[in-house]
Amino acid sequence: MNSRRVVVAIRWIVAFGALAGIVIFYHRVVHVNPTTVALTLLLLILLLAAEWGLHYAVTISLVATAAYNFYFLPPIGTFIIADPQNWLALFTFLATAIVASRLSQRARNQAEQARARQRELEALLHLSRELLQTEATGTLVSSMPAAVASVTKAGSVLLYLLDSDRLYRAGNAAGDIEIPYIRQIATALNSVHSEGDEIQVPLHSGVRPRGLLLLRGVSISDRTAEAIGGLLSIAMDRAQALENLAREEAAKESERLRALMTDSITHELRTPLTSIKGAATALLAGGVSAEDSKELLSVIDEESDRLNRLVSEAVEMAQLDAHQVQMHFTAVNALQMVQQACAECAWVQEEHAVQVEVPSDLVIQADPEFLQKVLCNLLENAARYSKPKTPITISAAPRGNFVEISVADRGMGIDPAEQSLIFERFYRARAQAGESAGTGMGLAISRAIVAAHHGEMSLTSQPGHGSVFSFNVPRA
Repeated sequence: MNSRRVVVAIRWIVAFGALAGIVIFYHRVVHVNPTTVALTLLLLILLLAAEWGLHYAVTISLVATAAYNFYFLPPIGTFIIADPQNWLALFTFLATAIVASRLSQRARNQAEQARARQRELEALLHLSRELLQTEATGTLVSSMPAAVASVTKAGSVLLYLLDSDRLYRAGNAAGDIEIPYIRQIATALNSVHSEGDEIQVPLHSGVRPRGLLLLRGVSISDRTAEAIGGLLSIAMDRAQALENLAREEAAKESERLRALMTDSITHELRTPLTSIKGAATALLAGGVSAEDSKELLSVIDEESDRLNRLVSEAVEMAQLDAHQVQMHFTAVNALQMVQQACAECAWVQEEHAVQVEVPSDLVIQADPEFLQKVLCNLLENAARYSKPKTPITISAAPRGNFVEISVADRGMGIDPAEQSLIFERFYRARAQAGESAGTGMGLAISRAIVAAHHGEMSLTSQPGHGSVFSFNVPRA
Protein backbone atom coordinates (compact mmCIF):
# COMPACT_ATOMS: atom_id res chain seq x y z
CA MET A 1 0.00 0.00 0.00
CA ASN A 2 2.83 2.44 0.90
CA SER A 3 4.61 1.76 -2.36
CA ARG A 4 1.41 2.56 -4.28
CA ARG A 5 1.10 5.90 -2.49
CA VAL A 6 4.71 6.68 -3.32
CA VAL A 7 4.05 5.96 -7.02
CA VAL A 8 0.97 8.22 -7.01
CA ALA A 9 2.90 11.03 -5.28
CA ILE A 10 5.75 10.73 -7.78
CA ARG A 11 3.29 10.91 -10.69
CA TRP A 12 1.70 14.07 -9.35
CA ILE A 13 5.11 15.65 -8.83
CA VAL A 14 6.17 14.74 -12.38
CA ALA A 15 2.88 16.06 -13.86
CA PHE A 16 3.08 19.42 -12.06
CA GLY A 17 6.80 19.61 -12.76
CA ALA A 18 6.24 19.09 -16.48
CA LEU A 19 3.52 21.78 -16.46
CA ALA A 20 5.78 24.20 -14.60
CA GLY A 21 8.66 23.45 -16.97
CA ILE A 22 6.55 24.24 -20.06
CA VAL A 23 5.24 27.48 -18.55
CA ILE A 24 8.70 28.65 -17.43
CA PHE A 25 10.29 27.67 -20.75
CA TYR A 26 7.78 29.62 -22.86
CA HIS A 27 7.50 32.54 -20.41
CA ARG A 28 11.18 33.18 -19.75
CA VAL A 29 13.30 31.37 -22.39
CA VAL A 30 11.44 31.22 -25.70
CA HIS A 31 8.66 33.70 -26.34
CA VAL A 32 6.01 32.26 -28.67
CA ASN A 33 2.42 33.08 -29.45
CA PRO A 34 -0.36 31.77 -27.14
CA THR A 35 -1.48 29.21 -29.71
CA THR A 36 1.85 27.36 -29.52
CA VAL A 37 1.68 27.36 -25.73
CA ALA A 38 -1.88 26.01 -25.80
CA LEU A 39 -0.93 23.20 -28.18
CA THR A 40 2.07 22.22 -26.06
CA LEU A 41 -0.03 22.15 -22.90
CA LEU A 42 -2.68 20.13 -24.73
CA LEU A 43 -0.02 17.60 -25.79
CA LEU A 44 1.07 17.20 -22.14
CA ILE A 45 -2.53 16.63 -21.07
CA LEU A 46 -3.04 13.99 -23.78
CA LEU A 47 0.12 12.16 -22.68
CA LEU A 48 -1.03 12.15 -19.07
CA ALA A 49 -4.47 10.82 -20.04
CA ALA A 50 -2.98 8.10 -22.22
CA GLU A 51 -0.37 6.93 -19.71
CA TRP A 52 -1.74 7.59 -16.23
CA GLY A 53 -5.48 8.13 -16.48
CA LEU A 54 -8.21 10.73 -16.71
CA HIS A 55 -7.98 12.23 -13.21
CA TYR A 56 -4.37 13.34 -13.79
CA ALA A 57 -5.30 14.89 -17.12
CA VAL A 58 -8.38 16.76 -15.82
CA THR A 59 -6.54 18.18 -12.81
CA ILE A 60 -3.61 19.33 -14.93
CA SER A 61 -6.11 20.76 -17.48
CA LEU A 62 -7.65 23.03 -14.82
CA VAL A 63 -4.26 24.14 -13.51
CA ALA A 64 -2.93 24.61 -17.06
CA THR A 65 -5.96 26.79 -17.92
CA ALA A 66 -5.22 29.06 -14.96
CA ALA A 67 -1.49 29.22 -15.83
CA TYR A 68 -2.29 29.87 -19.48
CA ASN A 69 -4.52 32.78 -18.48
CA PHE A 70 -2.05 34.21 -15.94
CA TYR A 71 1.14 34.03 -18.00
CA PHE A 72 0.11 34.15 -21.67
CA LEU A 73 -3.21 36.03 -22.06
CA PRO A 74 -3.19 39.84 -21.67
CA PRO A 75 -3.18 41.48 -19.29
CA ILE A 76 -0.28 39.17 -18.32
CA GLY A 77 0.30 38.62 -14.63
CA THR A 78 -3.37 38.72 -13.69
CA PHE A 79 -6.35 36.41 -13.95
CA ILE A 80 -8.31 39.21 -15.66
CA ILE A 81 -9.07 38.80 -19.38
CA ALA A 82 -9.42 42.08 -21.24
CA ASP A 83 -10.30 40.82 -24.69
CA PRO A 84 -13.56 38.84 -24.98
CA GLN A 85 -11.93 36.70 -27.69
CA ASN A 86 -9.43 35.51 -25.10
CA TRP A 87 -12.33 34.29 -22.97
CA LEU A 88 -13.40 32.19 -25.93
CA ALA A 89 -9.83 30.95 -26.46
CA LEU A 90 -9.50 30.07 -22.77
CA PHE A 91 -12.72 28.11 -22.57
CA THR A 92 -11.97 26.45 -25.91
CA PHE A 93 -8.60 25.33 -24.54
CA LEU A 94 -10.20 23.98 -21.36
CA ALA A 95 -12.97 22.15 -23.23
CA THR A 96 -10.53 20.75 -25.78
CA ALA A 97 -8.22 19.54 -23.01
CA ILE A 98 -11.00 17.82 -21.09
CA VAL A 99 -12.64 16.25 -24.18
CA ALA A 100 -9.29 15.11 -25.55
CA SER A 101 -8.40 13.67 -22.14
CA ARG A 102 -11.70 11.83 -22.05
CA LEU A 103 -11.16 10.38 -25.53
CA SER A 104 -7.61 9.40 -24.70
CA GLN A 105 -8.79 7.71 -21.50
CA ARG A 106 -11.45 5.82 -23.45
CA ALA A 107 -8.85 4.63 -25.98
CA ARG A 108 -6.63 3.63 -23.06
CA ASN A 109 -9.44 1.66 -21.44
CA GLN A 110 -10.31 -0.05 -24.71
CA ALA A 111 -6.66 -1.00 -25.26
CA GLU A 112 -6.48 -2.39 -21.72
CA GLN A 113 -9.68 -4.38 -22.29
CA ALA A 114 -8.27 -5.73 -25.56
CA ARG A 115 -5.08 -6.79 -23.77
CA ALA A 116 -7.13 -8.41 -21.03
CA ARG A 117 -9.18 -10.33 -23.61
CA GLN A 118 -5.96 -11.37 -25.34
CA ARG A 119 -4.53 -12.65 -22.05
CA GLU A 120 -7.75 -14.55 -21.34
CA LEU A 121 -7.75 -16.10 -24.84
CA GLU A 122 -4.11 -17.14 -24.41
CA ALA A 123 -5.02 -18.66 -21.04
CA LEU A 124 -7.90 -20.60 -22.62
CA LEU A 125 -5.62 -21.84 -25.42
CA HIS A 126 -2.97 -22.94 -22.93
CA LEU A 127 -5.60 -24.63 -20.76
CA SER A 128 -7.04 -26.51 -23.75
CA ARG A 129 -3.57 -27.79 -24.63
CA GLU A 130 -3.00 -28.91 -21.04
CA LEU A 131 -6.31 -30.77 -20.97
CA LEU A 132 -5.81 -32.45 -24.36
CA GLN A 133 -2.53 -34.01 -23.23
CA THR A 134 -4.30 -36.31 -20.76
CA GLU A 135 -6.71 -39.02 -21.91
CA ALA A 136 -7.36 -40.94 -18.68
CA THR A 137 -10.35 -39.56 -16.81
CA GLY A 138 -8.90 -40.11 -13.33
CA THR A 139 -5.61 -38.40 -14.11
CA LEU A 140 -7.36 -35.61 -16.01
CA VAL A 141 -9.76 -34.73 -13.20
CA SER A 142 -7.05 -34.66 -10.53
CA SER A 143 -4.85 -32.39 -12.69
CA MET A 144 -7.61 -29.94 -13.68
CA PRO A 145 -7.47 -27.61 -10.63
CA ALA A 146 -3.71 -27.19 -10.94
CA ALA A 147 -4.01 -26.52 -14.68
CA VAL A 148 -6.73 -23.89 -14.14
CA ALA A 149 -4.75 -22.24 -11.32
CA SER A 150 -1.65 -22.16 -13.53
CA VAL A 151 -3.26 -20.44 -16.51
CA THR A 152 -5.55 -18.05 -14.59
CA LYS A 153 -3.10 -17.23 -11.75
CA ALA A 154 -5.92 -17.86 -9.30
CA GLY A 155 -5.10 -17.99 -5.60
CA SER A 156 -7.12 -21.15 -5.14
CA VAL A 157 -9.17 -23.50 -7.33
CA LEU A 158 -11.71 -26.06 -6.17
CA LEU A 159 -13.34 -28.60 -8.47
CA TYR A 160 -16.32 -30.60 -7.26
CA LEU A 161 -17.89 -33.46 -9.25
CA LEU A 162 -21.39 -34.67 -8.47
CA ASP A 163 -20.94 -38.21 -9.85
CA SER A 164 -18.01 -39.12 -7.61
CA ASP A 165 -18.98 -36.65 -4.82
CA ARG A 166 -15.34 -35.64 -4.53
CA LEU A 167 -13.58 -32.30 -4.14
CA TYR A 168 -10.27 -31.53 -5.85
CA ARG A 169 -8.14 -28.57 -4.78
CA ALA A 170 -5.19 -26.54 -6.03
CA GLY A 171 -3.41 -23.44 -4.76
CA ASN A 172 -4.17 -21.98 -1.34
CA ALA A 173 -7.57 -23.66 -1.24
CA ALA A 174 -9.43 -23.01 1.97
CA GLY A 175 -10.13 -26.06 4.07
CA ASP A 176 -13.46 -24.82 5.45
CA ILE A 177 -15.45 -25.73 2.33
CA GLU A 178 -17.85 -28.54 3.09
CA ILE A 179 -19.04 -30.94 0.41
CA PRO A 180 -22.79 -30.65 1.28
CA TYR A 181 -22.58 -26.86 0.86
CA ILE A 182 -20.75 -26.99 -2.46
CA ARG A 183 -23.01 -29.84 -3.65
CA GLN A 184 -26.03 -27.60 -3.05
CA ILE A 185 -24.46 -24.81 -5.11
CA ALA A 186 -23.50 -27.20 -7.93
CA THR A 187 -27.05 -28.53 -8.13
CA ALA A 188 -28.80 -25.14 -8.06
CA LEU A 189 -26.42 -22.90 -10.04
CA ASN A 190 -27.18 -22.51 -13.76
CA SER A 191 -24.80 -19.71 -14.78
CA VAL A 192 -21.56 -18.07 -13.69
CA HIS A 193 -21.89 -16.23 -10.40
CA SER A 194 -19.33 -13.75 -9.04
CA GLU A 195 -19.21 -12.65 -5.43
CA GLY A 196 -16.27 -10.54 -4.30
CA ASP A 197 -13.07 -12.27 -5.40
CA GLU A 198 -14.88 -15.61 -5.75
CA ILE A 199 -16.21 -16.93 -9.07
CA GLN A 200 -18.55 -19.93 -9.16
CA VAL A 201 -18.70 -21.75 -12.51
CA PRO A 202 -21.25 -24.56 -12.99
CA LEU A 203 -20.20 -27.60 -15.02
CA HIS A 204 -22.74 -29.41 -17.15
CA SER A 205 -22.92 -32.59 -19.19
CA GLY A 206 -25.54 -31.62 -21.71
CA VAL A 207 -28.35 -30.24 -19.54
CA ARG A 208 -27.44 -32.33 -16.53
CA PRO A 209 -25.38 -30.71 -13.73
CA ARG A 210 -21.93 -32.26 -13.49
CA GLY A 211 -20.18 -30.23 -10.82
CA LEU A 212 -18.82 -26.85 -9.82
CA LEU A 213 -15.58 -24.95 -10.40
CA LEU A 214 -14.80 -22.37 -7.73
CA LEU A 215 -12.08 -19.75 -8.36
CA ARG A 216 -10.70 -17.37 -5.74
CA GLY A 217 -8.23 -14.54 -5.99
CA VAL A 218 -8.59 -14.01 -9.73
CA SER A 219 -10.10 -11.30 -11.92
CA ILE A 220 -11.54 -12.65 -15.16
CA SER A 221 -14.72 -11.95 -17.08
CA ASP A 222 -17.80 -14.10 -16.64
CA ARG A 223 -17.57 -15.08 -20.30
CA THR A 224 -14.02 -16.38 -19.81
CA ALA A 225 -15.04 -18.24 -16.65
CA GLU A 226 -17.90 -19.83 -18.57
CA ALA A 227 -15.49 -20.81 -21.36
CA ILE A 228 -13.15 -22.45 -18.80
CA GLY A 229 -16.07 -24.45 -17.43
CA GLY A 230 -16.99 -25.52 -20.95
CA LEU A 231 -13.41 -26.62 -21.63
CA LEU A 232 -13.36 -28.74 -18.48
CA SER A 233 -16.68 -30.40 -19.38
CA ILE A 234 -15.55 -31.08 -22.96
CA ALA A 235 -12.21 -32.49 -21.75
CA MET A 236 -13.96 -34.88 -19.36
CA ASP A 237 -16.44 -35.93 -22.06
CA ARG A 238 -13.55 -36.53 -24.46
CA ALA A 239 -11.56 -38.58 -21.94
CA GLN A 240 -14.66 -40.61 -21.06
CA ALA A 241 -15.39 -41.21 -24.75
CA LEU A 242 -11.80 -42.35 -25.38
CA GLU A 243 -11.96 -44.72 -22.43
CA ASN A 244 -15.27 -46.13 -23.63
CA LEU A 245 -13.85 -46.54 -27.12
CA ALA A 246 -10.75 -48.26 -25.77
CA ARG A 247 -12.92 -50.61 -23.70
CA GLU A 248 -15.09 -51.38 -26.71
CA GLU A 249 -12.04 -52.04 -28.87
CA ALA A 250 -10.54 -54.23 -26.14
CA ALA A 251 -13.82 -56.12 -25.80
CA LYS A 252 -14.01 -56.61 -29.58
CA GLU A 253 -10.38 -57.75 -29.70
CA SER A 254 -10.95 -60.06 -26.75
CA GLU A 255 -14.01 -61.53 -28.43
CA ARG A 256 -12.10 -61.93 -31.69
CA LEU A 257 -9.22 -63.67 -29.94
CA ARG A 258 -11.64 -65.83 -27.97
CA ALA A 259 -13.39 -66.91 -31.14
CA LEU A 260 -10.08 -67.45 -32.91
CA MET A 261 -8.72 -69.43 -29.99
CA THR A 262 -11.86 -71.52 -29.77
CA ASP A 263 -11.83 -72.27 -33.48
CA SER A 264 -8.12 -73.04 -33.53
CA ILE A 265 -8.18 -75.22 -30.44
CA THR A 266 -11.29 -77.02 -31.69
CA HIS A 267 -9.64 -77.66 -35.05
CA GLU A 268 -6.30 -78.68 -33.56
CA LEU A 269 -7.91 -80.94 -30.99
CA ARG A 270 -10.30 -82.54 -33.43
CA THR A 271 -7.53 -83.72 -35.78
CA PRO A 272 -5.54 -85.84 -33.28
CA LEU A 273 -8.71 -86.98 -31.52
CA THR A 274 -10.17 -88.17 -34.83
CA SER A 275 -6.99 -90.10 -35.60
CA ILE A 276 -6.87 -91.61 -32.11
CA LYS A 277 -10.57 -92.49 -32.25
CA GLY A 278 -10.23 -94.11 -35.68
CA ALA A 279 -7.19 -96.14 -34.70
CA ALA A 280 -8.76 -97.25 -31.42
CA THR A 281 -12.03 -98.24 -33.17
CA ALA A 282 -10.13 -100.34 -35.72
CA LEU A 283 -8.19 -102.11 -32.98
CA LEU A 284 -11.33 -102.82 -30.97
CA ALA A 285 -13.11 -104.20 -34.02
CA GLY A 286 -10.46 -106.91 -34.30
CA GLY A 287 -9.32 -108.69 -37.44
CA VAL A 288 -6.26 -106.43 -37.77
CA SER A 289 -2.90 -107.90 -38.61
CA ALA A 290 0.06 -107.48 -36.30
CA GLU A 291 1.72 -105.06 -38.71
CA ASP A 292 -1.44 -102.94 -39.01
CA SER A 293 -1.92 -103.05 -35.26
CA LYS A 294 1.57 -101.70 -34.75
CA GLU A 295 0.92 -98.92 -37.26
CA LEU A 296 -2.38 -97.99 -35.58
CA LEU A 297 -0.69 -97.94 -32.17
CA SER A 298 2.00 -95.67 -33.62
CA VAL A 299 -0.73 -93.32 -34.85
CA ILE A 300 -2.27 -93.27 -31.38
CA ASP A 301 1.13 -92.58 -29.81
CA GLU A 302 2.03 -89.74 -32.23
CA GLU A 303 -1.36 -88.07 -32.05
CA SER A 304 -1.37 -88.33 -28.26
CA ASP A 305 2.00 -86.55 -28.20
CA ARG A 306 0.62 -83.92 -30.54
CA LEU A 307 -2.43 -83.46 -28.34
CA ASN A 308 -0.27 -83.20 -25.24
CA ARG A 309 1.98 -80.63 -26.94
CA LEU A 310 -1.02 -78.51 -27.93
CA VAL A 311 -2.41 -78.48 -24.39
CA SER A 312 1.01 -77.75 -22.91
CA GLU A 313 1.59 -74.81 -25.25
CA ALA A 314 -1.87 -73.38 -24.54
CA VAL A 315 -1.25 -73.63 -20.78
CA GLU A 316 2.22 -72.10 -21.11
CA MET A 317 0.87 -69.21 -23.17
CA ALA A 318 -1.85 -68.55 -20.59
CA GLN A 319 0.73 -68.57 -17.78
CA LEU A 320 2.98 -66.15 -19.66
CA ASP A 321 0.04 -63.81 -20.29
CA ALA A 322 -0.89 -63.92 -16.61
CA HIS A 323 2.77 -63.42 -15.53
CA GLN A 324 2.58 -66.59 -13.50
CA VAL A 325 5.85 -68.00 -14.84
CA GLN A 326 8.85 -67.63 -12.56
CA MET A 327 12.04 -66.82 -14.46
CA HIS A 328 15.51 -66.86 -12.89
CA PHE A 329 17.83 -64.42 -14.63
CA THR A 330 21.54 -64.97 -14.44
CA ALA A 331 24.69 -64.27 -16.44
CA VAL A 332 24.80 -66.80 -19.30
CA ASN A 333 27.44 -67.35 -21.95
CA ALA A 334 25.61 -66.82 -25.24
CA LEU A 335 27.67 -69.40 -27.16
CA GLN A 336 27.10 -72.14 -24.57
CA MET A 337 23.37 -71.42 -24.50
CA VAL A 338 23.18 -71.66 -28.31
CA GLN A 339 25.10 -74.93 -28.27
CA GLN A 340 22.76 -76.41 -25.66
CA ALA A 341 19.75 -75.36 -27.71
CA CYS A 342 21.22 -77.06 -30.77
CA ALA A 343 21.80 -80.20 -28.72
CA GLU A 344 18.14 -80.23 -27.63
CA CYS A 345 17.05 -79.96 -31.28
CA ALA A 346 19.51 -82.55 -32.56
CA TRP A 347 17.21 -83.66 -35.40
CA VAL A 348 17.63 -80.25 -37.02
CA GLN A 349 21.37 -80.82 -37.48
CA GLU A 350 20.65 -84.18 -39.10
CA GLU A 351 18.72 -82.50 -41.93
CA HIS A 352 20.46 -79.09 -42.16
CA ALA A 353 23.90 -77.61 -41.76
CA VAL A 354 23.63 -75.40 -38.67
CA GLN A 355 26.26 -72.66 -38.62
CA VAL A 356 26.93 -70.91 -35.30
CA GLU A 357 28.48 -67.44 -35.46
CA VAL A 358 28.49 -66.35 -31.81
CA PRO A 359 31.50 -64.79 -30.05
CA SER A 360 32.78 -66.96 -27.22
CA ASP A 361 33.05 -64.03 -24.76
CA LEU A 362 29.51 -62.70 -25.21
CA VAL A 363 27.55 -62.86 -21.91
CA ILE A 364 23.84 -62.13 -21.55
CA GLN A 365 21.42 -61.72 -18.64
CA ALA A 366 18.72 -64.34 -19.16
CA ASP A 367 16.87 -67.40 -17.97
CA PRO A 368 18.75 -70.07 -19.96
CA GLU A 369 15.95 -72.62 -19.86
CA PHE A 370 13.31 -70.32 -21.34
CA LEU A 371 15.67 -68.72 -23.84
CA GLN A 372 16.66 -72.18 -25.10
CA LYS A 373 12.97 -72.79 -25.80
CA VAL A 374 12.95 -69.69 -27.98
CA LEU A 375 16.03 -70.83 -29.90
CA CYS A 376 14.70 -74.39 -30.31
CA ASN A 377 11.41 -73.08 -31.62
CA LEU A 378 13.14 -70.84 -34.18
CA LEU A 379 15.50 -73.66 -35.21
CA GLU A 380 12.63 -76.15 -35.66
CA ASN A 381 10.60 -73.62 -37.69
CA ALA A 382 13.61 -72.90 -39.89
CA ALA A 383 14.11 -76.64 -40.44
CA ARG A 384 10.44 -77.38 -41.16
CA TYR A 385 10.00 -74.68 -43.77
CA SER A 386 13.35 -75.04 -45.54
CA LYS A 387 14.47 -77.60 -48.05
CA PRO A 388 16.73 -80.39 -46.68
CA LYS A 389 20.47 -79.73 -46.57
CA THR A 390 20.00 -75.94 -46.80
CA PRO A 391 22.05 -74.07 -44.16
CA ILE A 392 20.65 -72.46 -41.04
CA THR A 393 22.73 -69.73 -39.40
CA ILE A 394 22.64 -68.70 -35.74
CA SER A 395 24.45 -65.42 -35.07
CA ALA A 396 24.78 -63.01 -32.15
CA ALA A 397 26.22 -59.51 -31.87
CA PRO A 398 26.17 -56.76 -29.22
CA ARG A 399 23.83 -53.81 -29.87
CA GLY A 400 24.45 -51.23 -27.14
CA ASN A 401 23.19 -52.62 -23.85
CA PHE A 402 21.57 -55.58 -25.62
CA VAL A 403 22.67 -58.63 -27.56
CA GLU A 404 20.83 -59.41 -30.77
CA ILE A 405 20.50 -63.12 -31.58
CA SER A 406 19.30 -64.14 -35.06
CA VAL A 407 18.27 -67.38 -36.76
CA ALA A 408 18.43 -67.20 -40.56
CA ASP A 409 17.19 -69.80 -43.04
CA ARG A 410 16.85 -70.13 -46.80
CA GLY A 411 13.30 -71.40 -46.83
CA MET A 412 10.11 -70.30 -48.55
CA GLY A 413 9.92 -66.96 -46.71
CA ILE A 414 6.81 -65.15 -45.51
CA ASP A 415 4.58 -62.84 -47.51
CA PRO A 416 4.95 -59.16 -46.45
CA ALA A 417 1.19 -58.92 -45.84
CA GLU A 418 1.44 -61.68 -43.20
CA GLN A 419 4.65 -60.63 -41.46
CA SER A 420 2.82 -58.41 -38.96
CA LEU A 421 0.51 -61.30 -38.01
CA ILE A 422 3.03 -64.09 -37.75
CA PHE A 423 3.60 -63.55 -34.00
CA GLU A 424 -0.11 -63.75 -33.17
CA ARG A 425 -1.21 -66.88 -31.35
CA PHE A 426 -2.72 -69.66 -33.52
CA TYR A 427 -1.81 -67.76 -36.70
CA ARG A 428 0.01 -69.72 -39.40
CA ALA A 429 1.10 -68.33 -42.75
CA ARG A 430 -1.10 -69.57 -45.59
CA ALA A 431 1.85 -70.83 -47.62
CA GLN A 432 3.25 -72.75 -44.63
CA ALA A 433 0.05 -74.18 -43.17
CA GLY A 434 0.07 -77.17 -45.49
CA GLU A 435 3.82 -77.82 -45.31
CA SER A 436 3.99 -79.02 -41.72
CA ALA A 437 1.76 -79.70 -38.74
CA GLY A 438 1.78 -77.08 -36.05
CA THR A 439 -0.33 -75.21 -33.51
CA GLY A 440 0.59 -71.64 -34.39
CA MET A 441 1.60 -71.01 -30.76
CA GLY A 442 5.38 -71.29 -30.95
CA LEU A 443 6.18 -67.76 -32.09
CA ALA A 444 3.62 -66.22 -29.74
CA ILE A 445 5.22 -68.07 -26.81
CA SER A 446 8.70 -67.06 -27.98
CA ARG A 447 7.72 -63.40 -28.20
CA ALA A 448 6.21 -63.52 -24.69
CA ILE A 449 9.42 -65.04 -23.29
CA VAL A 450 11.58 -62.40 -25.00
CA ALA A 451 9.26 -59.65 -23.69
CA ALA A 452 9.75 -61.04 -20.18
CA HIS A 453 13.50 -60.50 -20.79
CA HIS A 454 12.72 -56.82 -21.63
CA GLY A 455 13.56 -57.48 -25.27
CA GLU A 456 11.80 -57.44 -28.62
CA MET A 457 11.39 -59.92 -31.45
CA SER A 458 11.43 -59.03 -35.13
CA LEU A 459 11.28 -60.64 -38.55
CA THR A 460 12.93 -59.92 -41.88
CA SER A 461 11.71 -62.12 -44.70
CA GLN A 462 11.58 -62.27 -48.47
CA PRO A 463 9.36 -64.87 -50.17
CA GLY A 464 11.45 -67.50 -51.92
CA HIS A 465 14.70 -66.41 -50.26
CA GLY A 466 14.26 -67.21 -46.59
CA SER A 467 13.62 -65.49 -43.27
CA VAL A 468 15.62 -64.05 -40.40
CA PHE A 469 14.04 -64.11 -36.93
CA SER A 470 15.84 -61.87 -34.44
CA PHE A 471 15.44 -61.06 -30.75
CA ASN A 472 17.44 -59.06 -28.29
CA VAL A 473 18.19 -59.65 -24.60
CA PRO A 474 20.14 -57.52 -22.12
CA ARG A 475 23.89 -57.89 -21.83
CA ALA A 476 25.23 -59.08 -18.49
